[in-house]
Amino acid sequence: MSMRVTFLGTGGAVPTTERNLSAVMVNREGDRLLFDAGEGTQRQMMRFGTGFTVSDVFVTHLHGDHVLGLPGLVQTWDFNDREAPLTVYAPAGTEAEIESLVHAAGNQPSYPVHVYGVEPGEVAVRRDDYEVRAFRTDHDANSIGYALVEDDRKGRFDRERAEELGVPVGPAFSRLHDGEPVELEDGTVVRPEQVVGDPRPGRRFVYTGDTRPSDDVAAVAEGADMLVHEATFADDRIERARKTGHSTARQAAELAAEAGVVRLALTHISSRYGGDVSDHLREAREAFDGEAFVPEDGEVREVPFPDA
Repeated sequence: MSMRVTFLGTGGAVPTTERNLSAVMVNREGDRLLFDAGEGTQRQMMRFGTGFTVSDVFVTHLHGDHVLGLPGLVQTWDFNDREAPLTVYAPAGTEAEIESLVHAAGNQPSYPVHVYGVEPGEVAVRRDDYEVRAFRTDHDANSIGYALVEDDRKGRFDRERAEELGVPVGPAFSRLHDGEPVELEDGTVVRPEQVVGDPRPGRRFVYTGDTRPSDDVAAVAEGADMLVHEATFADDRIERARKTGHSTARQAAELAAEAGVVRLALTHISSRYGGDVSDHLREAREAFDGEAFVPEDGEVREVPFPDA
């Protein structure tokens, strides 16, 4: 079961020729979830071939570099005769502003658009085997981040042990793996725990949006398979980061190390650095032993299972 992350926009508040504004697409087994939608996001989707069948948009806060791509997307979907409903999640209290973006320039979408305000700690989306939770971030705005958390998976089925116990090959294997006991012809009952291992953890993907280093983020990111954390600045502008509600690459990496994150993606890179992210990478790798990288626009990363 795949989880593919496409970094559509990795720049800070001002776009550059290399980096567009904030947007990340997660394709989880065909469910396309869009986190933030900076200006130009729809063109990035075309350019990098993510597909347009987005079901949900998750907005972290109302600064323009995170939301001004939404009106264009909504109108393009209308031009493409979209019929499926769209759901937009945003920090509680910002619903009216999101509605105004949806209806910008008098636009009246012909398909249903639902806007929901979400509080930190609330589950925004619950699907059959995963959910998206909101969490508190520390930015100079009404802001939240989002964690995509999969349910535990079934334990591994020990076919060899099942055959040793006399379980016939076939539907009985599936019943045991689904947690049902099986009675054999001689009356012996084989129970699931005899042939099925402990549940295996699903994946955890965490997207912060803009934030200072935060204990709330660290708690949500514990053991994350991928943490996408903003790193607007390097150490040379740490005071600027503090004043404007942002993080440095080193601060993001220290948080990732504290939380036991597996891989760390550093985004929202300020235009001050041009195309040179060498300081970001050096500082992050000094503070974090896991995989740390600064994705380029269009970069695609798979998120493997913890036991892969």
